[in-house]
Amino acid sequence: MAIVTNLDVMLAKRKMKLSELSERVNISMANLSILKSGKAKAIRFSTLNAICRELECKPGDILDYENKEND
Repeated sequence: MAIVTNLDVMLAKRKMKLSELSERVNISMANLSILKSGKAKAIRFSTLNAICRELECKPGDILDYENKEND
């Protein structure tokens, strides 16, 4: 089971760069990169709210769930 992020997809749909989003939501590039790469262990609701506000999307557009069986 895994939560996956689609932040890169939403950024592409909005024709926005990660650096622009970083400035708009006042979150470091490093933290957004971790989220974008799927390596984040957690995300604050306030961060998710700010990202959704700027990208004009819903949390489900950024976060998804994949049911993966252990090999």
